[in-house]
Amino acid sequence: MAVNQIPVTVKGAELLKAELLRLRSTDRPNVIQAIAEARAQGDLSENAEYEAAKEKQSFIEGRIAELESKLSNLQVIDPKTLNADGRVVFGATVNMEDLESGDNKTYQIVGEDEADIKGGKISIGSPIARALIGKSVGDVAEVSAPGGIREYEVINVLYI
Repeated sequence: MAVNQIPVTVKGAELLKAELLRLRSTDRPNVIQAIAEARAQGDLSENAEYEAAKEKQSFIEGRIAELESKLSNLQVIDPKTLNADGRVVFGATVNMEDLESGDNKTYQIVGEDEADIKGGKISIGSPIARALIGKSVGDVAEVSAPGGIREYEVINVLYI
């Protein structure tokens, strides 16, 4: 069975690595210390601090395992190195105009873990991103939205 590659931008990979480092070097030792301190208080059956620390440790260990798995399957994509010929590709930043409202929007197409709509980053799996992939400046992308079909004209495509 082939393992699925997880597309991510260079910045997204750096953020995942930084989170893993923080979990291993700071959060894990802190929770181990908290468990040791709670154990020192004696009766563990009614020790809320011990239970809370054990729960936090379980979460941290689960997140570490999840990040290690993701990092081993990452496909880091730097849009600057792609020969995209002006087309919208993963990692590209797209400036577009909503043809109905005239509003301009700018989004970078990123991996699932990096998506942050308020930060201008949309997931590759989102309807807008799927409609934009492969489009060039001047093309119109049709997006199925809850209120019906929305049309966006691609104004600019950047690979940053």
